[in-house]
Parts: sequence; C-alpha cells; structure tokens
Amino acid sequence: MKYFLLITVVASLFIIKVQGQFLPYEKIHNKGSEYCNHKRINSTNLPLIEGNQANIRHSFDAIDYSLELDLYSNFISPYPKSFRGTNTVTLSADTTIDIITLNAVNSSLQIDSVMLAGVSFTHTGNILTINLDRQYAGGETLQVKIFYQHKNVSDGAFYASGGFVFTDSEPEGARKWFPCWDKPSDKATFSLKAKTPATVKLASNGRLEDSAKIADTVYYHWVSRDPVATYIMVITAKVNYNLDIVNYVHPTNPEYNFPVRFYYNNGENVGPMKNIISPVTDFFISKFGPHPFEKNGFATLNSQFYWGGMENQTLTSLCSNCWSEMLIVHEYAHQWFGDMITCATWADIFLNEGFATYLESLWLEHSQGNSAYMGDVQSNANSYLSGNPGWAISNPDWATTTPSTNELFNYSITYMKSSLILYMLRYVIGDEAFFTAMYNYANDPDLKYKSAVISDFIEHVNTAAGEDMYWYFDQWIFKPNHPVYQNQFYKTLRNGKYVLGFIAKQTQSNPVFFKMPFELKVLFVNGSDTTLTLMNDSNNQLFELEFDKEISSCQFDPYQRIIVKKATLSFINDPTSIKDLKVPAEFLLEQNYPNPFNPETVINFSLPSESFVELGIYNNLGQLVVMIENSTLPAGKHTKVFNGSKLSSGTYFCKLNADGKIIIKKMNLIK
Repeated sequence: MKYFLLITVVASLFIIKVQGQFLPYEKIHNKGSEYCNHKRINSTNLPLIEGNQANIRHSFDAIDYSLELDLYSNFISPYPKSFRGTNTVTLSADTTIDIITLNAVNSSLQIDSVMLAGVSFTHTGNILTINLDRQYAGGETLQVKIFYQHKNVSDGAFYASGGFVFTDSEPEGARKWFPCWDKPSDKATFSLKAKTPATVKLASNGRLEDSAKIADTVYYHWVSRDPVATYIMVITAKVNYNLDIVNYVHPTNPEYNFPVRFYYNNGENVGPMKNIISPVTDFFISKFGPHPFEKNGFATLNSQFYWGGMENQTLTSLCSNCWSEMLIVHEYAHQWFGDMITCATWADIFLNEGFATYLESLWLEHSQGNSAYMGDVQSNANSYLSGNPGWAISNPDWATTTPSTNELFNYSITYMKSSLILYMLRYVIGDEAFFTAMYNYANDPDLKYKSAVISDFIEHVNTAAGEDMYWYFDQWIFKPNHPVYQNQFYKTLRNGKYVLGFIAKQTQSNPVFFKMPFELKVLFVNGSDTTLTLMNDSNNQLFELEFDKEISSCQFDPYQRIIVKKATLSFINDPTSIKDLKVPAEFLLEQNYPNPFNPETVINFSLPSESFVELGIYNNLGQLVVMIENSTLPAGKHTKVFNGSKLSSGTYFCKLNADGKIIIKKMNLIK
C-alpha cells in the first residue's frame, strides 16, 4: 500500500548499506508501512456513489485488458491530462448475457464508441453499459473494443505534469483512466501500447515486449504474462528518466534469474537499494517460494506523488528520492502478498497489509537479529495500542461496500494490529507450522495469481498446525480490541510442596474474553527460574503450580508473546479473598498443552469437590511410566507440569482418577 512522506523529514528516512553492512534498526525505523498507509489515507480513488458498486451486474470474468493509448501530448507543455485510446476487453461469460457493465467514471472518461461484440452503449452514473451483438452462453469468450478519451481533468488517478505521466489507482481508481471491472477479485492479464515522444522512458506491468523509435516518437508495448488486479495496473513515464537494471540471479540456480528495473530522477542515489534487492529476494524466496513475476521494478515519481509507495504489480511507485530500505521491503513483500495473491474483497485487506508489514519485521530479524525484530514488533504494538479506534480488522460489509480510506487503511488496525496477528500466530503454533502455512498459502495453485479471502489462509494454518485455529482468527481479526489483563498470584505451602496460584483475569468488555496460551516465568528464592506455557481458555482462570523450591515471584508474558494487550500483575496474601473464582461444576481433564510436546507440557484438571487424585502417564501397553499426583486435593482447577525428557518419542496416555472417576487423554511426545 501507499505511504505518506513528510517532505521535511525525507533526509532522515534514507537507508544505506555501508561496506556490506545493513544500518542498525534504530537508523531504519521509518517503517515501510507508515509510507504505505499515508498514501492510502490520502487516496481520492473511492467509489463516487456510496454503496452502489456491489449492485452492478457482474456476470462475466475479465480475461484481458489490452490498451492502446496516445500519450504523446501529455509530455509537452502545457502538459494536458487528456488522451485518446482504445481498450479491448476479452471476457468469459459466467452465465447467459447480452450486456456487460464496466466501471467508468463520467467526470474522467468520455466513451466514443464500441466495436466487436459491442454494438451500442450507455454511460451514466459512472457505469458503462455495453449492449452485445447477441446472447452469449455461460463459458463463451468474447471481445469488446471501447474507443474512449480521458478528459483534461485532475482526478487523482491519471497524472501529467512537467514531463511526467503516471497512474495511481488504489483502491478503485483504475476506472478513471480506462473502463474496467474495478474490483480486486477479478484479475486479468494486461497489455499496454503507448505512443510517446522519443525522449520518454515508459514502464508498465510485466515485460517490455517491444519498443520502436520512429522519427521523434517511441511506441512502447508492455505485456503482463500474469493476471493483475485493476488497482495495481500502472503507467509510469518521464522525459529523460534514468534507468538502471539489476539482473537477479539465484545463488544456487543461475538459470533462475529476472531483471529488476530502477527508474529514478536526477540527483537520486539508487545504489544502496540496488545492492539490497538481491538479499531481500533471496530471503523472501527462501520463506515464501519463487519470485512470482517475469520482472520487477521500482520508480520514483515527482512531487504530485508526495506519499511513500504503491505496490503496482512488477513496478512499484515511490515518492521522489524515497529509496528507503523498509519502504522497498514492504512494497516488495506485496509482490507475493497482495499482487501474486490479492485480497478478493476489501474485507480481506489483512492478507495484503498485515502480511507486508510483518515481512518488514521478518526482514529485520533475518538481517539484524532478534533484538531488531522485537524492537520493530514492540513499536508496532505501541502504535496500535495508542491509536486503536475500536473496530475489527475485517468487516464483512467491506466485501460489498468499500469503506472510507480512514477505515480501510487505518494505520493502527490495517497495518499495525494486522501484522501483530501474524507475530502472535507464529508463537501460538510454532515456527515450523507458521512458516509451512505461509509457504503453502503462497504456493497454493488455487490461489496463486488469483485472489483469496481470509478463510483461505486459515485453512492453510489449520493444516500446518494440525488443529482448527478458527478460534484464534475469530477473536483477533473479526472482533475488535485486545485483552486487558488484571492478573493476580499467591504463594502457599501445601503437603510439603510450594504452590503458586495464578489467576488469569481479563476486564475488557468487547469482546469479554480472548483465549490465548501464555508464558509464566516463575522465580525462585535461590535465584533460579523456570518458564511454563499455559492455556488460558476461560476468564478468571486459576492455575495452581507445585514446585520443590520456594517461590519468590512470577512474571506474566515475560517475552511479550501476547504483544497486543494491556496487563497488570498483583500479589495477594489471602487466596480466600479472591473474587469471581468459581468451584468447577464438573470433573474434567483438559487436553494437555502443547500437544505434541517436547519435553514439557501442561495438564489442567478440575475437581468439583475435594478428592483423592491419581494422575499418571501410561504407555501404549497400559503400563504406568510416571505418577504425577497421588494425594488428596481441594475442589478447584489444578495445573500440573509434566516433563517427558526421560521418555522416548511416542504416544502416551494421561489418566486422571478422582475417587474412582476416570478420564483419559492421549498425548504425543515428539523429540
């Protein structure tokens, strides 16, 4: 997405690589997501008639847009914004049709005529309705050629000034410079033939198929092999543009290579970003699979593009002299997440911005280590917590009615919180499952070069994690806000054991509870400590932990795994004074967590009344291998930590016997 850059701080945002070393985190903490957000917040490319877009008849699949534009006069003073062109639309009927409707903003576009399968048209209310030459059955392919003009108006999508021409279309501005079905779910291949003066360099999506100079004119032909969402189709051109090309070559497979084109203005230093693009590419390939396109590129624009960046497919737009490491990383990450796989609706924007923002953090972890990674993540959390407007990341209404830019591209929600959902997911399911899910999502043939909804990603997470993780996404993406913990703990001596009681209590109202595993660091009088992972699956939940050593204190979430939260922890001398703790209504043995485990896992069980308890671990032959508890325990919820370091990998069974009532759970130790 786009970023906004205040001109007064431009100099402080540039990132350089000195003698092969990346600058430290503190020097590059002007985030790519900040640039990106500010661009979108200032976008004028929203539907002109609120709420009408979802009602346009759409019974076809756009296959290809082929534009032929005469842009020659746009580069010559007084730099008019008007041009003539044609758009040949290839489409496939989804059902029987005799008309098609396209988005075409009346104040920007004048439709002159239609040809091929189109026989007549009407253009009103920003909708172009084309009557077809016959009735087409579902599955039939047809072409409509549209002759049109762009008017000499400033519309926030097509820019022409001072020898510069460029487009900028997110979220719904492509309809201002060519007729199209302007929704992210309907991706199509794209080609552009453009006429310019001979002094102009012009770039677009895909590869440069051909450029022919005839006298004082150049005819460019750009072709995108891969489908493109309309909002990331682009034209970028300038008189006497500077162009450097870096050929990326894979370190272990020289046949895997592609060009990266850098278009820049006089006086700009593009060298550091040319140096960094190959290491960033190597990292992204290692985590998310092959670079998706036949080329890539970046182009700095002029003062009319005063925000940071926009991830047009294979040609990112940047503000003037904005060669910033984190901006490049963020927009480049979008080539996988946002361009190759595009959010199907604006309700799925998490799949674009959450991913690109978190990949900034991952790049810092890779290039500078855990301290830089956690510094970036903590900064994101602080930004969210200080600016949370109180709505969810995904609103189902956005799938049909595009919201305001302040909602859709709210920095605290769409960028910061969204990225932190991925950070916490990595903690909840573990590195192996997390990166497997990310890789498989990015390489799913049903999604690659297509569009996705959030549930598509959830399915890959479920598969990689080996469990249903919908509960996690439901609370963090589809509901607002975050947990506010007011935790308490106490210490006591029972049956010769030192007991730590920990009460996990949340006090927020919407929603009232977030289910999350958490780490509890227990500090002992002798100076040692241990950290346990516990599953908090109900509010006011009591965990009682037994130790052989005297307890000093404890720390809740000491390593900031649940980074989207507010939390306090207080000590209580008298456990009987604790309110809201209820005696369990039933005898219960919960599934151990984590499971599979290595070597430690936590076992929770509930007793509705005082009972003599036997809690043991048994092997496949039914033989007792470890007795964890063999004593009388009071009514309440109890927590035991089991360490399987002395056991071999395999399937075991946890058996709870309380006064003759027996429950058994299967558990897997994997070393």
